[in-house]
Amino acid sequence: MSNPRIHFTISFTEPQAHYVEIDMDITDFTGTILDVAMPVWTPGSYLIREYERHVELVEAFAGTDPIHCAKISKNTWRIQNPLQHIKIRYRVYGFEISVRTNMINVDRAFISPAATFMYIKNRIDLSCTVQVVLPEKWTHISTGLPKTSEGEYTFYAEDFDILYDSPLEIGNQDIWYFEAAGVQHEFAMVGGGNYDKHQLTSDITKIVEEETVIWGENPNTNYVFITHNYQTGGGGLEHLNSTVLGASRNAYQTPSAYKNFLGLVAHEYFHLWNVKRLRPKELGPFNYDEENYTTGLWIMEGFTSYYDNLIIRRCGFFSVQEYLDMLVNDFNQVYNRPGHRIQSAALASFDAWIKHYRPDENSANTSISYYNKGAMLAVALDLHILTETQGTKRLDNVLRAAYQTFYKKENRGFEEKEFQTLAETVTGVDLSAIFYAAHSTQELDYNTYFNRVGYELIDLNRGRQELTLGIKIANQDGRIFIKHVERCSSAWDAGLNVEDELIAINGNRLDLAGKELEFILQHGQIDEIVDVLVSRDGLVRTIHAPLRRSIKQQWSIREKLDATAAEKELGNLWLSI
Repeated sequence: MSNPRIHFTISFTEPQAHYVEIDMDITDFTGTILDVAMPVWTPGSYLIREYERHVELVEAFAGTDPIHCAKISKNTWRIQNPLQHIKIRYRVYGFEISVRTNMINVDRAFISPAATFMYIKNRIDLSCTVQVVLPEKWTHISTGLPKTSEGEYTFYAEDFDILYDSPLEIGNQDIWYFEAAGVQHEFAMVGGGNYDKHQLTSDITKIVEEETVIWGENPNTNYVFITHNYQTGGGGLEHLNSTVLGASRNAYQTPSAYKNFLGLVAHEYFHLWNVKRLRPKELGPFNYDEENYTTGLWIMEGFTSYYDNLIIRRCGFFSVQEYLDMLVNDFNQVYNRPGHRIQSAALASFDAWIKHYRPDENSANTSISYYNKGAMLAVALDLHILTETQGTKRLDNVLRAAYQTFYKKENRGFEEKEFQTLAETVTGVDLSAIFYAAHSTQELDYNTYFNRVGYELIDLNRGRQELTLGIKIANQDGRIFIKHVERCSSAWDAGLNVEDELIAINGNRLDLAGKELEFILQHGQIDEIVDVLVSRDGLVRTIHAPLRRSIKQQWSIREKLDATAAEKELGNLWLSI
């Protein structure tokens, strides 16, 4: 099999119109058919995003002579009988604010490689180089790709998995460097903001070094943080030796928002090990043409969601109560979604491609987040291991051993059963009930785990008599519309629909401030039938609905009043700095 050489040149002749131009030079190709394709998704973001929809004007050349290039599928182009040296030229439109899509404007460009660079079908193993032609007033490129000797703005990728895992920020970003855990780190800030470089450097150094202690080593020699600051921003996406973060530019001086940003940093950096290296077998090498299914995202994202806030606690940024409030949020998120009775953590992982990134008005009734539920299962594992071993081991030990076994020694992804077996071998603890719960909608008794470290999980709403119809409403153009109907609620059973316009209840016209509805719910009786006047698609009708007690839960994690000294000691160990 021949190994064609691939060189990309990207340039920006119309950045104000949000375009990047790509030349793909292929040399030493010896086949009779050359198929090139654009990925339809990007690793870490489990949704078919159809990046090829932004590709325009695909042309092929032998030297300066145009040759026939035909599109044969939604994301594939074919050249028959190509010569040894072929140039493929195309343009890509990019104007979407996210950590996973191209954003190009007159000031800068964020290049998501999976949304930009084509590959030769079935040859993601090939290496390539990428040369960036900078517009006149742009001066910086931030990327995890190493530079080559061919020029200051030319980079090398060992294969296309690495290329697609190495975004590029191009423009005039604010850049500074620091060393942490023996690794050179670059911080690239885009869009301005009221951040304090020295404070960020100090705090993120603590996070990097704390996480490196957990895993036993830092596998990189360099790492790049790319942060996009917007008026309102958020989110992140992990990469092999970089991450892309979203933030609000003027929120860095707000203590709660700043700690949330540090939590985002901790989350994405934790992925450097957990998913980018330690991973289920389905998550690499990838098929970029279709979904790559796994039931293991509850481990990859859920464990990471557990550790992100725990790392912030271990670094001393959260008080104990602040940390517990962050942790209990996962319980509130899951238990206030009727979908937790419908979808397990493992199924939520498998269905990420069709559910997680495509929420609708019924999502809360049918699904959960593997982030939240995975974090709940992770704390159960951590506390169970901690208490069964009398504080000598915890989930940290499992992750470090799994990293050493599956990634370092065997260089492969794991089967979930293998992960469980390794965890039980390392700790000497039977973990089957918790791993079973990941594949079931039957809930664990989490107080079994919290009580043993001196804490308890309690529902503050238990016993309350608050009434509800089971709907969420929103004001639009001076009118009130239903936006969500909770499964098995009064509204669900009575037949109230999303997008029904609420006009009146019991003959009283509803006001935009919600006072009339609030009065009825506060002064009504359980099972009292109320007459709800709605407009549905322009037709007015009355729907009879019973008032019922709210089942909304408000969970809190508190110290157990009768905790023993041994339980308190284990609790202190769990939450120690």
